[in-house]
Amino acid sequence: MRRVFLVIMDGVGIGALPDAAAYGDEGANSLLHCSEKVGGLPLPCLDRLGLGRIAERKGSVREPSPAAHFGVMQEASRGKDTLTGHWEMMGLIVSEPFPTFPQGLPQTILDAFEERTGWAPLGGHPASGTEIIEALGREHLASGRPIVYTSADSVFQIAAHLDRFTLEALYRMCEGAREIVDPYRIARVIARPFTGMPGRFHRTADRKDFALPPPAQTLLDVLGDHDIPVLGIGKIRNIFAGRGIPRSLPAAGNLQGIRWLEEALDQHSEGLVFINLNDFDTEYGHRRNAQGYAEALRALDDALPHLLDGMRKGDILMLTADHGCDPTHRGTDHTREFVPLLVHTKDCREGSPLGVRTSFADVAATVAEAFSVPWESSGESFFRCLQTA
Repeated sequence: MRRVFLVIMDGVGIGALPDAAAYGDEGANSLLHCSEKVGGLPLPCLDRLGLGRIAERKGSVREPSPAAHFGVMQEASRGKDTLTGHWEMMGLIVSEPFPTFPQGLPQTILDAFEERTGWAPLGGHPASGTEIIEALGREHLASGRPIVYTSADSVFQIAAHLDRFTLEALYRMCEGAREIVDPYRIARVIARPFTGMPGRFHRTADRKDFALPPPAQTLLDVLGDHDIPVLGIGKIRNIFAGRGIPRSLPAAGNLQGIRWLEEALDQHSEGLVFINLNDFDTEYGHRRNAQGYAEALRALDDALPHLLDGMRKGDILMLTADHGCDPTHRGTDHTREFVPLLVHTKDCREGSPLGVRTSFADVAATVAEAFSVPWESSGESFFRCLQTA
């Protein structure tokens, strides 16, 4: 009846990887720079688990006897996006990065979109989601033409006002776009519904991602083959195109995701609970809002004691991230960084160092061993470290 709770602090990096310069990310450090920008960032529970032992931060405390095993992970895959990080955590290393379009989406894609939907799209260039709906929202309302744009990520985003398109119609349009962009290996098609009037537009919580399916087996498939229950919270199901996630709870922000996690601790009897806390990235990292990023970290830190109290003997709680999103870095892109690894068990007497893990796939190998399922793919398990401390 083992339970594993895998919590992804989306975009919480702790320092540039050795190859960060190849991605334009030399010097990035999401946690450190955020703490400096806001004048200090106390995170007492995360430090009690060992965060201060592995990451620089203004206001950090180096706990001498941490309550969790602690280490850092570096990404083996090429890239720094959501799919790459999550897929690698489930054992699938991506050797070729997903394409991005800094000069704008190819005209062949835009033409195919118009032919399939009957709408000539507005936009087509890289843009901030909030800025492009302000720039093109009035014309969209007048003409009905959907707003299409990309970003520094490998994405094809479709924004539509809910007075012009129902959610169902927008999602159908995204499903069609997913088929169009599959040959281009674009990682995600994203529905971006919004409401309001010119000058007061706002995006709703009904965003939906349509991801490229994983090209090979992941740990989620293996768990399903062995009847290990898996619950996805937040956008996990979308990241894996639904594969290996039989049950999913969408979350409109970190706080709702944390509430779902609290319920899972109370009600989920066994298996993997896999949650993405997205606000660090989407709401604050990409928007270069260090204050909001810091407040989201404080809110998680405040919630952790209750989560830890809800754990039972045999449970494993892993806290990590999929990439960085330094809120002080140039541009609005993700940043290629090391990520924290904090692993708490109910019967842990004192956490031990897990070192520098050379792949996120070590998470997959460890979870596989925890559930006693065969795993012959990527990663090196640290499960035994959790049993001996």
